Amino acid sequence: MASPSSSTAAATTNIMLAIYEKRTNSLDLYRPLRNYIVINYGEREAQNLEDDLQTLKELRTDIERGPTPADSLPARRDLLQKYYRALCAVESRFPISPDKDHINTVTFTWFDAFKNKQKAAQQNIHLGVDGRKQASHAFIAAAGAFAFLRDNVAMKASMGSSASVDVSVECVGMLERLMLAQAQECVFENTIAKGNTPGVCAKISRQVGLYYEEGLAALNVAPLNQHFDKNWLAHVQLKAALFYAEACYRYSLELHEKEEIAEEIARLKSGVAALTEAKKSCPRGAAQQLLDAMTKLESTLNRNLERAVKENERVYLMRVPTASSLPPLPAFSLVKPMPMNEVLDASKEKMFVRLVPDSSAKSLSRYTEMVDDIIRMQAEKLQQASELARVRLKEMDLPDSILALEGNSTLSTDLKEDVEAVQVCGGPAGLEGELQQLKDLRRVDQELLVQTEELLQKEATEDAQFRSQFGTRWTRPQSSTLTKNLLDRLNRFAANLKQAAESDGRIERSVRDHSALMSILDHRPIESALPSLSRPIMSLDANEDAVVGALKQSLRQLETLGAQRAGLEDMLKEMKRKDDILPKLMTLTGSHEDLYRKEIAKYDHICQEIAQNVEGQEQLLMHIQVQNDNFAAVFNLEDFKASREKSYKQIEAAIAKYREIKENINEGLKFYVTLQDAITNIKQQCSDFVMTRNIQCREMIEDVQRHIAGLSFQDNKSTGGYSYPAAGQAHQTPRPNSQQHTEPVHVSNPSHPPTPPYQPQQQPTMAGYAQSPSPYVSPPQQVPPPYHVPASGSPYPPPQHQQQPPVTLEYGQPAYPGWRGPYYNAAPQPGSMPRPPYTVQPPYPPNQSGYYRQ
Repeated sequence: MASPSSSTAAATTNIMLAIYEKRTNSLDLYRPLRNYIVINYGEREAQNLEDDLQTLKELRTDIERGPTPADSLPARRDLLQKYYRALCAVESRFPISPDKDHINTVTFTWFDAFKNKQKAAQQNIHLGVDGRKQASHAFIAAAGAFAFLRDNVAMKASMGSSASVDVSVECVGMLERLMLAQAQECVFENTIAKGNTPGVCAKISRQVGLYYEEGLAALNVAPLNQHFDKNWLAHVQLKAALFYAEACYRYSLELHEKEEIAEEIARLKSGVAALTEAKKSCPRGAAQQLLDAMTKLESTLNRNLERAVKENERVYLMRVPTASSLPPLPAFSLVKPMPMNEVLDASKEKMFVRLVPDSSAKSLSRYTEMVDDIIRMQAEKLQQASELARVRLKEMDLPDSILALEGNSTLSTDLKEDVEAVQVCGGPAGLEGELQQLKDLRRVDQELLVQTEELLQKEATEDAQFRSQFGTRWTRPQSSTLTKNLLDRLNRFAANLKQAAESDGRIERSVRDHSALMSILDHRPIESALPSLSRPIMSLDANEDAVVGALKQSLRQLETLGAQRAGLEDMLKEMKRKDDILPKLMTLTGSHEDLYRKEIAKYDHICQEIAQNVEGQEQLLMHIQVQNDNFAAVFNLEDFKASREKSYKQIEAAIAKYREIKENINEGLKFYVTLQDAITNIKQQCSDFVMTRNIQCREMIEDVQRHIAGLSFQDNKSTGGYSYPAAGQAHQTPRPNSQQHTEPVHVSNPSHPPTPPYQPQQQPTMAGYAQSPSPYVSPPQQVPPPYHVPASGSPYPPPQHQQQPPVTLEYGQPAYPGWRGPYYNAAPQPGSMPRPPYTVQPPYPPNQSGYYRQ
């Protein structure tokens, strides 16, 4: 289509913007298409289509080459049109897509026309639904731009002494209709592609025709009838007739389904007549593609018309109405101009913002102060009205009481969040599992402690057996003189475990004692645990529904007033943002005060609306107060409030008790984990001690047996007080190769060095258990440990004359390190271990927290 003629005024001095042809990358279409033909149709068919493939290849090469100075614009246009038609033919015959069964090696790449470094690539050549949507949106945006020109620019341009037709109100109005027509046409094509019903398609098609008809009407009158080329007029006229006939065709399909044959025939005749008349009356210059579409549609209409006439003559015998008696075809618009006011709003533009004369700046500042005073006063009124409504409703317990009547009781936000936090952690029901964790950890610690004690007990028993067997020849120190420190530590751990078990018991009792209190936290949602407001069992006048309905209606009215206040406040801000009187001040010749009064008057109607809103709310609140008093009397609201408040307090108390128990359990878990590490450490020390004693025991047994067999000899090895029996060797052969005690004993190499006596490990790296900062340190007092047995039958005999190794490690373990709760601060029993160092007073006395605190 040709563009409208342009003005020749100042044509030599104006520089116009141009949209250049898009660049593309090199692409081989020949080989992928030929391979597809060979695979699906055979080599012979590929040879027959060789000329077409070569033509497409040449067209693609010319397109990739780009325009040159030698190319004329018409020649380049014809090339693009020919390439487009070729692609349309390819689209209908070759599946090009990323699908593995399609031609998936072809990727079309095109660079942006304005930013040629940006590009887009697709493995298809067809215009699908997304493409039509994009085109529709572009036409809608263009319609919005032309509408903006019509409403804002065209009128200003028409006031000048000279104005071109292309920016006239008539021209931009026609272009707006044309853009909407093309946008609706894209929607129609998508509707057909989706397979919508004929009735829907008919409505959308008719609206396309209406938009084209409006554009055609503007093109047929001055000043546009002499301004545009004839091919524009022909195009719009044929499109209007085409989509009217399309609407008649689609509507006739729906009529046929309803067996309304008479109107079907009339609609088909009307469509055929419109196409025929358009072809006769339209000027030359229309696109051949459009003429072909009209011919095809006319053929379809005539075929359906012939069929419908035959059916009517043979079956229905209905009288066909005239076209003039038919009602207008229904239409439905799915497009509208895109609003451009916000996009083109210049009030936010910062250009020349400082270019203001001093006198005008002072006047503008004075006016701005006046406007700010109005805005501030009115905003304060609105905020005070909203706050007043909130406080009054809170005093009347609204709308909570209405919600409670409907079974939708509510909690405060803070309380609800506290409940949700408890439920996320498992709630009261999850405490049983955590108590079981305490039991399991305590059992593991106890087993580790017993295993460690058995190691030392077994070694001491074996040492006593060898001492009884060899008498005075068994000269190494007794086990009890070396394991006292280890046993003391084990005794302290055992005492701590015992005390921790008592604390665990107190926790379990607390869970059982308060399970009924905390059970309310297991309700999901928690609102289901709140009481609901019930209707009265007996009523004299049965007006409960009327009372509730009237109160609800008043609350809705109050909500509407609140929404109006929000809108009025936004309106004030928007008016102030757009209130720019600087251009008027710059050209003012009269009094500034007169201008101020005139401009400030713009805000009077909003101030009046605000005053009416506030006054209306005050009247409504008084009315709601009366209604609420009646509501409270009918539904016994005071008893409900008391019951609800009791539930609130129970929830608060349950949360406090749950947190207290949860904190105690967490401290217990930390204690058992820490104690397990300490016991594991000392178990390793005991294992090292027993291993050393075993090695030294074997050496002493060899020496003693050599003396008994009379094979003793003098050597430099000293064993007195430093040779020890081996664990597990009490009932075993002294040497690996001996079978009985009476067998000959082979003399071992007298030159091997003796194994050094066992010394308690210093463990400089075990900071957690080495010195006084350890969490397990207890006051160094000599207290009988729970594991102490009288010397007569004990595997741990009293200390002998040997010098006891210095104590270098303390393993006293407080019940829960860092614990400050009530459950692990039990008072020491007479004669037991001294009170561990965790005697800080708890934050709450036992069984007192939250709601139940005394």
